[in-house]
Amino acid sequence: MKTINTPQRLVLALAAAGVLGAAGAGAYTSARASAQPAPVTTPMVAPIAAPDFSTITARNGPAVVNISVTGTTKTAAADGAAAIPGLDPNDPLYEFFQQFRGPNMPKGQQREVPTRGQGSGFIISPDGTILTNAHVVKDAKEVTVKLTDRREFRAKVLGSDPKTDIAVLKIDAKNLPTVPIGNVKDLKVGEWVLAIGSPFGFENTVTAGVVSAKGRSLPDDSYTPFIQTDVPINPGNSGGPLFNARGEVVGINSQIYSRSGGYQGVSFAIPIDIATKVKDQIVATGKASHAKLGVAVQEVNQTFADSFKLDKPEGALVSNVEKGSAAEKAGLQSGDVILKVDGQPIVSSGDLPAIIGQMTPGQKVSLEVWRKGAPEQLSAKLADASDKVQTAKADDAAGQGKLGLALRPLQPQEKRETSLDSGLVVEDAQGPSALAGIQAGDVLLAINGTPAKSIDQVRQAVAKADKSVALLIQRGDDRIFVPVRIG
Repeated sequence: MKTINTPQRLVLALAAAGVLGAAGAGAYTSARASAQPAPVTTPMVAPIAAPDFSTITARNGPAVVNISVTGTTKTAAADGAAAIPGLDPNDPLYEFFQQFRGPNMPKGQQREVPTRGQGSGFIISPDGTILTNAHVVKDAKEVTVKLTDRREFRAKVLGSDPKTDIAVLKIDAKNLPTVPIGNVKDLKVGEWVLAIGSPFGFENTVTAGVVSAKGRSLPDDSYTPFIQTDVPINPGNSGGPLFNARGEVVGINSQIYSRSGGYQGVSFAIPIDIATKVKDQIVATGKASHAKLGVAVQEVNQTFADSFKLDKPEGALVSNVEKGSAAEKAGLQSGDVILKVDGQPIVSSGDLPAIIGQMTPGQKVSLEVWRKGAPEQLSAKLADASDKVQTAKADDAAGQGKLGLALRPLQPQEKRETSLDSGLVVEDAQGPSALAGIQAGDVLLAINGTPAKSIDQVRQAVAKADKSVALLIQRGDDRIFVPVRIG
């Protein structure tokens, strides 16, 4: 819409009312223009054109497939209840029909119930190799792939990796359309991205948005630094491709953050470089392997940073080191803050497992660690994440095997704030301790009257105990004894 300034509006109004003729209006305008200083010109900013989504869709849509999965799951009737053929135990009518069952009717029988699911995927080789999510084909007995030309193929699951949520399928076909693979490192926050998939079974649905963040770590997916977007993603989109503005795949749509079960503005995609690496391993060996350091870590907040004399609250605070792990062999200790791995900065605690998980078992890495107010350099030879950890020994070291407690020493700042000279902070409570009412954040002061000054003392006290122990706990300003049965 063109903007007209005040003198111009006045002249045009007078001309329209007949007060000035057309020539007069022109003369007045010219006089005003000549009397005014030269207008200040603002450099024109070239408009940024939006990507041509229609071209991207037309070029890549045929390589996006719909995946249908069938399987079975076992359900059991409730204790004392009979299995009623054809009726799910969760059905509201199930209890109603229970009252009519005969006395000789079998109780608690298990039966297999058919399950069905749908998802998306995309073709990465003309001979029928397809990428999707591991959760799309989990427990599948039959997988069917449907192309945009309506052809259907029975697919074979070459392998899946739950840790990264990647699965590789193969169909018997040739000369299939494929998608180009992009470079995630070139992807920028704020850049346009586009998703193609089958939300709720609606095949080849196109949605678009922008990259909201990169390198997101989620609590239940520590092996993957996700791409966060605001692209509308819904059930059925899982496993479908995320394209950049050049029409290259940069991610696999995997999860959404939702309180309703539907899209609420936050979506997550697995970076394509991670998916490709996992795919290569699965094609070669049938499985994917991940490295493991063997530590439990937590965030470094400002209080910890002040206590440890760190310049800023970054890094991964080591709260526990597994017995016999690569971390223990490298000399890592509880209370260390891991700042870098092979030169890669650890900003948040979630960065550490995401970086380590993409490395190879047996690989040697350098660790930059902050210990007692000074940096140290350590070297670790990474283990295999699939190896069984000596959990019993590691748990016993923290008293966790019987108590179910994950403990760490009080930090100097916490001692000042609580006025405590000693004690162990409860990081997590499970099993017997959780049943007894112990909570994360409690401070363990003593066990069976013995001061809890170290994890070793807790371990020794638990080893000497018979069937129960008495824990002295400080919670806020209150001190309470809590009995915990361990036998």
